[in-house]
Amino acid sequence: MSDHPLPVKACVFDAYGTLFDLATATAACNDILEGKAAELTGLWRAKQLQYTWLRSLQNRHTDFWTVTGEALDFSLDTLGFHGRVMRERLMAAYRQLGCFEEVPAVLQQLREAGMKTAVLSNGSPAMLAAAIRASALDRQFDGVFSADEVGVFKPHPSVYQLAVDRLGLPADKIVFLSSNGWDAHGASAFGMRAIWCNRYAQRAERLPGRPDHVIKSLRELPPLVRHERSMTVG
Repeated sequence: MSDHPLPVKACVFDAYGTLFDLATATAACNDILEGKAAELTGLWRAKQLQYTWLRSLQNRHTDFWTVTGEALDFSLDTLGFHGRVMRERLMAAYRQLGCFEEVPAVLQQLREAGMKTAVLSNGSPAMLAAAIRASALDRQFDGVFSADEVGVFKPHPSVYQLAVDRLGLPADKIVFLSSNGWDAHGASAFGMRAIWCNRYAQRAERLPGRPDHVIKSLRELPPLVRHERSMTVG
């Protein structure tokens, strides 16, 4: 891993678990979860990701909102919860996920330094718009890109290509941030610079690609990147 700041022109962020705290959905419904909020959060997320990978392998894409609901149904059934009201409350809370506390200040700092910022997520456009609006981050991004546009989920290379195409930048001039190790590896293998925000002290993945840096919070990000300004010939 390099000790020097990465020379890039854009910072692109995964959404769920990186910008937005998944635990806020179950915390909002803690009164009806009988002390199982943390267990539900972990199972729901694991099944959600598993379904994206399996659907991609089966070539049976659907929007991330549907996947999220199917994963919740499995998780609630596994934990012995039943009833439409609970499901509706949890899905509504997922639309309004809160961001991690450092996110607004970090985004502002990057933009003041001249960096382009964007979101690249499996989330559907409506889901991402709702989460960004709920955290008052509407003015903090130059683009919000959904895997729905290519009909397959990360870590398929076509999803990372979406950011390259929309931002009009080479892959190596983009740094991708994710709290998912597999996602950071996927972006790195694709050709982006990658930083793994390892919020939960997880073990390193054994996958193609290699993150340039591993951090514990997005607070550590700004010193690790520098805006590469275009050179002009006079």
